[in-house]
Amino acid sequence: DEVHRLDKGKQDFLLPYLENGMIILIGATTANPYHAINPAIRSRTQIFELEPLTPELIKQALERALHDEHRGLGTYSVSIDDQAMEHFAHGCGGDVRSALNALELAVLSTKESADGVIHITLETAEECLQKKSFSHDKDGDAHYDVLSAFQKSIRGSDANAALHYLARLIEAGDLESIARRLLVIAYEDIGLASPQAGPRVLHAVQTAERVGFPEARIPLANAVIELCLSPKSNSAILAIDEALADIRAGKIGDVPKHLKDAHYKGAQELGRGIDYKYPHNYDNGWVEQQYLPDPLKNKQYYKPKQTGKFESALKQVYDKLMKRK
Repeated sequence: DEVHRLDKGKQDFLLPYLENGMIILIGATTANPYHAINPAIRSRTQIFELEPLTPELIKQALERALHDEHRGLGTYSVSIDDQAMEHFAHGCGGDVRSALNALELAVLSTKESADGVIHITLETAEECLQKKSFSHDKDGDAHYDVLSAFQKSIRGSDANAALHYLARLIEAGDLESIARRLLVIAYEDIGLASPQAGPRVLHAVQTAERVGFPEARIPLANAVIELCLSPKSNSAILAIDEALADIRAGKIGDVPKHLKDAHYKGAQELGRGIDYKYPHNYDNGWVEQQYLPDPLKNKQYYKPKQTGKFESALKQVYDKLMKRK
């Protein structure tokens, strides 16, 4: 159990015994095995992902526990209301262990009636299960799955789904992750289609951080709904990522001489800054000259979209300048 707790050295130690068949390794982990388990171990095992149990299966387990005299609660005379059973089955979040623990607690902590029957009501079930239905590990894979779904729901303009995932993050008390992700979304997914979304989200985040939970949920909800219903543009992130890809691929080139620093003695003798055209000296503050290095002089990183009024206006200016070039 918890096989991810074996560090790299211990996992490496097991490897030759796995290969020669001396041992059979069966591991269970709540972590992502593709992150926590050595590739050499993974390649020699079969990986099965366990999903949360459905409420129907949870109820089967609870019924079995109520009637099993050897491994369950069959020696007790128990009467359980349908609503209580439904709460155990749905409120445990697919975790049968939580449901069974809550049922056991309910049976053992409830006094028998005059006829010797233990009666489990919805109120009793709620007291025994409490908030065990919601588990959120801030360092676990489920946390990043929720954050991923949160951003993708906003990107997809689904306000209801985004609010659902926001509520899950709020219930986990993870204001830091919410704030960071909202600020990223404002610039990555809304971007130039609605550039004021970024400053407004920052203001909402700062307000949330100042007032804290539970009031922080209010400015956060405002920000999420605005981002969901704002026009979307990823043109900026696509542009900078393409530029970075060129740099990392070695497509750089030398800075054109007329753009190089000329504010030192001897710069002119080296040809620095000569023939540079100062745009403010020309009509409309623009003049044709080369800015990119020679190997990239015709490269276009920015490809504007028309999903918002602001970027549509930018596109008109950009297209006009490209035509003049």
